[in-house]
Amino acid sequence: MGKLILFLVALLCIGTLALVGYAYLGPMLGADFAPAPAEIRVPLTLSPVDG
Repeated sequence: MGKLILFLVALLCIGTLALVGYAYLGPMLGADFAPAPAEIRVPLTLSPVDG
């Protein structure tokens, strides 16, 4: 049971390091993390506030 937990912890650490490495090296390798630009318009109705 202890070896299984150690294996899972090691796998989690390796996966975390791989994800962080990809986040840093991805743009140099051609990955584009920027969202697609899109214009969003939401109609807004203002009503007077009774004071």
